[in-house]
Amino acid sequence: MSYISDIRKFVNHAPIFMPASAAIIVKYDKILLQQRSDNLKWGLHGGSMELGETLEETLIREVKEETNLDILSYCFFKNYSGKDFKITYPNGDVCYVIDHIYVVDQYKGDLKPQKNEVKTLQWFSFDEIPWDDLMHHNKIILKDFMKSLGK
Repeated sequence: MSYISDIRKFVNHAPIFMPASAAIIVKYDKILLQQRSDNLKWGLHGGSMELGETLEETLIREVKEETNLDILSYCFFKNYSGKDFKITYPNGDVCYVIDHIYVVDQYKGDLKPQKNEVKTLQWFSFDEIPWDDLMHHNKIILKDFMKSLGK
């Protein structure tokens, strides 16, 4: 079980804070996105912290779980929170994510999507990002990231 699952036993679908880490995984001029199994939206790779974890440990674990990639280096990008980071999951759970975003450009391993959470993994050039099918909060993050690159 996970910390969030344990909390849900007490609060059911009520809004909770969810500290999380996520990765913008880049290769040349492309970004790796995942299509989620639960809502078929595209998004970044990451998830909620477990008790005792650091943000960086969360990042490394979540990327490995969702993509099968081992992170070799990462760089902190930005923190995000607030009303734009309210997520209502298909099962009715509501979270206000406190998202710590990292850029990952060095990694090893063969891409393999996590069976129960990730439908597919795909590289997108900056002009191919599926904006209409992207998780709302990830749109904010990726627009900030592209702006930081002058794109």
